[in-house]
Amino acid sequence: MLMKLFVAILAGVVAWSPIAQAPASVKLYVFDCGTLKSGNPDVLLARGVTTTDMSVTAYLVVHPRGTLLWDTGVIPDDLIQPGGTTEARATVHKTVRSQLAEIGYKPSDITYLALSHNHYDHSANANSFAGSTWLVQKAERAAMFPDTPPQNPSNAAARFSALKNSKTVLLEGDYDVFGDGTVLVVATPGHTPGHQSLFVNLRKTGYVVLSGDLYHYPAERTLKDFTPFAALGNAERETASKAKIEALLKEKKATLWIQHDILAYGQLKKSPAYYE
Repeated sequence: MLMKLFVAILAGVVAWSPIAQAPASVKLYVFDCGTLKSGNPDVLLARGVTTTDMSVTAYLVVHPRGTLLWDTGVIPDDLIQPGGTTEARATVHKTVRSQLAEIGYKPSDITYLALSHNHYDHSANANSFAGSTWLVQKAERAAMFPDTPPQNPSNAAARFSALKNSKTVLLEGDYDVFGDGTVLVVATPGHTPGHQSLFVNLRKTGYVVLSGDLYHYPAERTLKDFTPFAALGNAERETASKAKIEALLKEKKATLWIQHDILAYGQLKKSPAYYE
């Protein structure tokens, strides 16, 4: 089956100012996708990270023109048992599907799927949303589906394999999802070739930026040269992406939600409650 390419390439940078007032009905739901233990806690503790365990999250944006699911968790829903399931360093108690169902949605209702990046703790349920329109940076898709497939693909690759034939919008930069400035995919390469973050303008809450893995811990924003997972990607590009996001946060007086920050995550409202 040939990939259904919705838009060949959307390039360039979104004009950030002015940004339209958010529609009253835009909502942001926070899904609980479990916890993840760090593989190198001693190194992190030595640098001043106080809590090395990480939250795993997904988010649903509900807009008058459609829905967008951001990230899909660390363990596939079909493997989650009553009472919870542990796989490697991850533990999950709730499925993505059940949290969608609780607020009246099923996978086929999701207009857009956007992964911050392809790593296993963000893409485990991607195949369940292969019927959605996939918003992905061109460089990220190339990394996920290389011309010469690996001889021994990882579990992560198998869990997003169905996206290869999804209706796809290939991006080369920032992208205004609904065309009104309220939900923007922001290119933040470095951690992976096509890593991206999400900017959401909510009428009551204000501007929120979902980090993806641009940051894992809040200490990365204050400690000099502290990029704990730099070896996984391109540290120079990641540093530039952090500068881009920090400038955006300052300009828009936005709040950064570090998706793996388990302490901050603990303070957030979880679905079925929502931000608006």
